[in-house]
Amino acid sequence: MRRKLLAIAILLLIILSASALIVCNHKVVAAASGKLYSNTDSIPYRRTGILLGTNKYIRNKYENRYYTYRIQAAAALMKSGKISYLIVSGDNGRREYDESTQMREDLIAEGVDSTRIYPDYAGFRTFDSMKRAKEVFGQDSVTVISQSWHNERALYIASQIGISAIAFNARDVSRRAGLRTRMRERLARVKVFVDQLTGKEPRYLGRKIVIG
Repeated sequence: MRRKLLAIAILLLIILSASALIVCNHKVVAAASGKLYSNTDSIPYRRTGILLGTNKYIRNKYENRYYTYRIQAAAALMKSGKISYLIVSGDNGRREYDESTQMREDLIAEGVDSTRIYPDYAGFRTFDSMKRAKEVFGQDSVTVISQSWHNERALYIASQIGISAIAFNARDVSRRAGLRTRMRERLARVKVFVDQLTGKEPRYLGRKIVIG
């Protein structure tokens, strides 16, 4: 009897987990409907873009193409005049690890005006990046820049915190190369809703920063 009850409990847990993945994914995808763009000609102008960070290197020596493609996408938007200012939001939780400064340097190397780049050193998670864009940088209308799957989650978060957002899709890596990342993304979408239910707040907000 005990084994039977355990088997039933495990089966119920599997069903609930699968349902949560499906429902959360559906809500995130729906929130991004009509707000994703993949070329600079069609995307509307927004004064400020927010580039979501990631590590430039994998295991400290291999190129992270997610990073490279995001830098290229952000530079393309700036050069085409579809955004005027850019928040580069990344993790700077350790002295030796600074995504925002690295992104800023690489954008300048791509020809982006340094005076139009605003580092956000406390973008520890996508939620933190979006919340800080509103609360610290005073933005209620932005263009998010990342890969499409990441943009979808950022757009959902934006819709929940009062930001009118659209997104520009950076080039993605192949499905095979990005399989592990896409699996993590499904779990991250569930965590968005867990954070909502538990009233999660950014790790750090700090003083206001005026853009422009």
